[in-house]
Amino acid sequence: MADFIFQHGGGQAGWIWDETIAALERQSGGTARCLALEVPGCGTKRGRDTARMTFDDIIGELSADIAAAGFDKPLLVGHSQAGQIMPKLEQAMPGAFSRHVYVSCIANAKGHAIGDMMSLQIEQDPEGPLAKVFLDPDCTPRERFRVMFVNDMARDEQEVFLDKLEKDAWPPIAYSETDWSYDHLADVPSTYVLCLQDQVLTPHWQRIFAERFRCDRLVHIDAAHQVQNTRPEALAEVLLAESRR
Repeated sequence: MADFIFQHGGGQAGWIWDETIAALERQSGGTARCLALEVPGCGTKRGRDTARMTFDDIIGELSADIAAAGFDKPLLVGHSQAGQIMPKLEQAMPGAFSRHVYVSCIANAKGHAIGDMMSLQIEQDPEGPLAKVFLDPDCTPRERFRVMFVNDMARDEQEVFLDKLEKDAWPPIAYSETDWSYDHLADVPSTYVLCLQDQVLTPHWQRIFAERFRCDRLVHIDAAHQVQNTRPEALAEVLLAESRR
């Protein structure tokens, strides 16, 4: 039996993991135990006033959610903006996780907020798809999300997915926080799942982030940013393999 803790990214919630958790249950014969965390303001925690929350408040609440589950050395699996959460959870709960698995996660440089990272990506690739949608004043949020998240989905699948977005909001501190550290991850077993078709965090940047997280393994999946929705069986296979290490 393997235990998995899942952390969602920005603008999403625990629902983002439904397909991958279902695939894990199938592939494990029902032995995998899974918990999908939710940042305050997201999913079952929507509607809360998070304006005054600190990042320590977020980590304290998620740590309590993990402790309440009673799992034994689970894998900590995160996606996208979860890269802000996972290193801080390791600091709050040292040694609690058997392995970190970063699924196309960001690793902001110290002193940089998430917007700084996005600006740098656009500056370095001014003709890329991300630059085009962010620099176009007529581009709607929905069309921006279409390029960022669902470029490997069929059109009807894109519409269903995009209808789910913009209902979950992380606390404001998540977008202004600049205090990031990674040195404490040097001895933490960790894997980075690199998504080859990702247009919001390109493979070039994912490799940089994997190094910042001190990952000892790099696994490739031919998918865009929402790999847990478009390639859940492949991701579940990777997660089960990593749980046996």
